[in-house]
Amino acid sequence: MNSDSGGMGLAIAELEEMSRRCRINIVKMTHEAGAGHPGGSLSAIDLIVALYGTKLRIDSDNADWEDRDRFIMSKGHASPAVYSILNEIGYLSEDDLMSFRSLGSVCQGHVDMKWTRGVDFSAGSLGMGLSFGLGCSLAAKMDDSKRTTWVMVGDGELQEGEVWEAAMAANFHSVGNLKLIVDRNGIQNDDFVNVQMEVGDVASKFSSFGWEVMEIDGHSMKEILVALDWATSVKNVPCVIVAKTVKGKGVSFMEGNPAFHGKAPDDDELRIALEELS
Repeated sequence: MNSDSGGMGLAIAELEEMSRRCRINIVKMTHEAGAGHPGGSLSAIDLIVALYGTKLRIDSDNADWEDRDRFIMSKGHASPAVYSILNEIGYLSEDDLMSFRSLGSVCQGHVDMKWTRGVDFSAGSLGMGLSFGLGCSLAAKMDDSKRTTWVMVGDGELQEGEVWEAAMAANFHSVGNLKLIVDRNGIQNDDFVNVQMEVGDVASKFSSFGWEVMEIDGHSMKEILVALDWATSVKNVPCVIVAKTVKGKGVSFMEGNPAFHGKAPDDDELRIALEELS
């Protein structure tokens, strides 16, 4: 991976194929563990693949390269999505993926920066990632570094007040090297977002906080690439990509199904999922 220009230089067809492989690994590793969060991993993976495949400045030979871009997975329960892309880069092996959620594994249920090579944030309670990312962005400015911080949050996570404290502070500090992606899949733990607590017009909310905003289809690789180019071009203010996605995308019985927020596929469901993804 080119640490100067960023990404792997992949074309749309290559990115879509990588997303398919990652989806297969997401359902396989959650099935193997008998636990995990496949739904939100499947909704986010196209966005993550595009980011790593075209923009993120990292070194595949040196995960600790100091001037790398940071990717903060604030919705850290969607760790299978992160682990699947780290496998594509070469940071994690297939054996690592299949040890998901087991004692001593480098692939724990929530991403952990002290446990897994290539992870830059230790997740747990939702709502903290944007504040953490803001700190990373301010540190980069203080270091006179060109590194960029990309943060992904879920839409249910926007119910957390700390998100909006960070949004206000990011605009105040003119943090143009902070880029946010909202995985707007409409489902959170237990139920639909509009049942739990509707978050409303997300784009207008961020715009009112002084952010630049773009709304896209989070499963259209063409739209995602346009949005990533746009985000990279925004320099003096923070920006957000609000991506409309489908929970469980790619597996018919998981799509739009709150049950698979935190439920692993059983043997029969795995067989069906792999057939659909083949």
